[in-house]
Amino acid sequence: MNGAPRVRPAALPPVVAAEEVARWLAGGRDDVVVADVRWYLDGRSGRDAYRAGHVPGAVWVDVDAVLAAPPSAPAGRHPLPSPDAFASDLGALGIGDDDLVVAYDDQGGGMAARLVWMLRRTGQGAALLDGGLGAWPGPLATGDEVRPPARRRVRPWPAALVRDADQVAAAAAAPGAVVLDARVPGRYAGTEGLPSERRWGHVPGARSAPWPANLGDDGRFRSPDELRAHYAALGADGTADVVVYCGSGVTACHDLLALERAGLPPASLYPGSWSAWSEDDARPVATGPEPGGDPSP
Repeated sequence: MNGAPRVRPAALPPVVAAEEVARWLAGGRDDVVVADVRWYLDGRSGRDAYRAGHVPGAVWVDVDAVLAAPPSAPAGRHPLPSPDAFASDLGALGIGDDDLVVAYDDQGGGMAARLVWMLRRTGQGAALLDGGLGAWPGPLATGDEVRPPARRRVRPWPAALVRDADQVAAAAAAPGAVVLDARVPGRYAGTEGLPSERRWGHVPGARSAPWPANLGDDGRFRSPDELRAHYAALGADGTADVVVYCGSGVTACHDLLALERAGLPPASLYPGSWSAWSEDDARPVATGPEPGGDPSP
């Protein structure tokens, strides 16, 4: 232990400044773990990017292997891992129960948000590094970093904050609920999509809330007041039941953290997201730029 100032897990906000984290590490904080969560939709290697240059001391966390179970049509491309597997994998990386985890990527936090949301919703202090790798104020390290293994408790996913397709469909039709789609507008409208997706569009009734809109022009998070106004305009005013999805349940977590930063109640994740919904031919699909769109079976 050392004399550096401590931040209690419950007091850690969902987003922290890089300069603050640099001060913690320079002051000898031994309870802070930095996690590099780079992952690329185009197939580039996140691990290779990590090895080429990362925040000193950071461990690399594999989205596919650590933050997700194996993909399937019913569960989507990035289902939540079992609580046991998640605890085991984080322990192997040297991330203990009492550590404060600061995660980053090089895409505005769109990938790293998954780890932060998973930890915060299971009671562990975790935050996104605001501005990501590009905001880090010091030199970078290369190669791999290895921490001693840590023992972890198994913590279940909060049932109230994890929704399935039936619950999403019900929320999209309920007057007191809001379903948000965190993908870019073209994928929401159905004018673009992934080659692996058989159907393009969105969940009927869902509203477009692209995760990059949480960031300002400088790549850092917008202020809580700005985010509160942004989400209120989408119906997430603090009274609605809010469910968020994206392509596979990863970037949706960016919206979930932005909602928390805005001071709004915890919202729910649909882990299967579009990758599961679109594979189920019994689920209708809407297209166009509006929530109603043009529903079709």
